[in-house]
Amino acid sequence: MTRFAPEPRRRSRSRTVGWVLVVGAVVLAIVASVLPSPYVIELPGPVFNTIGTQQQGTGKDAKQVELIQIDGRKTYPTSGALDMLTVSVEGTATQRPAWTSVIRALFTKSQAVVPASAIYPPGTTTEQVNQQDAADMTNSQQSAVAAAMIQQGIRVPTRLEVGTVGQGTAAQGTIRKGDVITAFDGTSLTTDADATTLRDLVAKHGTTSPATVTITRDGTSRDVQVTPREQSGTPLLGVGVVERYDFPFDVSIKLQDVGGPSAGMMFALGIIDEITPGELNGGKHVAGTGTITADGQVGPIGGIRQKLYGAKAAGATVFLAPASNCDEVVGHVPDGLDVYAVKTLDQAVTDLQTVASGKSTAGLATCGS
Repeated sequence: MTRFAPEPRRRSRSRTVGWVLVVGAVVLAIVASVLPSPYVIELPGPVFNTIGTQQQGTGKDAKQVELIQIDGRKTYPTSGALDMLTVSVEGTATQRPAWTSVIRALFTKSQAVVPASAIYPPGTTTEQVNQQDAADMTNSQQSAVAAAMIQQGIRVPTRLEVGTVGQGTAAQGTIRKGDVITAFDGTSLTTDADATTLRDLVAKHGTTSPATVTITRDGTSRDVQVTPREQSGTPLLGVGVVERYDFPFDVSIKLQDVGGPSAGMMFALGIIDEITPGELNGGKHVAGTGTITADGQVGPIGGIRQKLYGAKAAGATVFLAPASNCDEVVGHVPDGLDVYAVKTLDQAVTDLQTVASGKSTAGLATCGS
């Protein structure tokens, strides 16, 4: 008769292995929940209607103020929305999200996992990054005001103010931070001038003789002699200039606790809508993003996927995206959101006018075309 011996040891060993796996999984889950990762997480941030209002202050002091305030120019009623989008970042230069949060973000369409060094370069603090973002926002707003006025045919004189003077450069000891460069070798730089114009004049002058640089310092104009020096094969003065604009009327943008340059195009569109008759968006809910230069060039931004989902969640049906971001847009457009690719402020205005008119938008550029 055949006998089958029981196998208590094997079953005991199987139960032991099972408990080890369970305990190991629990330990890994606990470690993952507290162990910081080398990443940060980008997710949709607050949305602001550039032709709407924003709450400022808290408690009894809280009040709604217009995001764009214009003084000295006739303005017109607006409706609908021209939303600017933001991206929130989970994590700082010193505190990173746990691995569980990173893994969850990898499976969330509206979120993105990026190396922390992409947001906080090595050696920088959270405060330094925030300060740079605030400076970028200020510059973006000034460029947006200039771009809106120029797009509407309003003349905007420009000043070139010295922001930095490099150590060991041709300008050191002669030109100072805060000086305004008004001419170079007799060519005026007081009207419609930009940094590129100055660089071209310096390059044309060369390095063999002193150039006459006309500056205004402490309200007094003077000529100084500077011989450009070659750096990386290019004649340079060694100064960094900031374009300052003399606007014919006042435009204030009342936006708090938001940094970066990516709202430039939407600020410009909001200003244009305010100073022109009718509704630029046709009363529709429009959102968009993109940097802007004074001459109306729309540039790429970060976090486009998060902004697409932020726009959809806010109720937008139309989205204006920089054409240079199209590779990140394709495949990430939420249902019900029409995205148009723009390269210039003129094109953005034309696209909105087409949308507002109710005419066919088939001819407008998209990221899929």
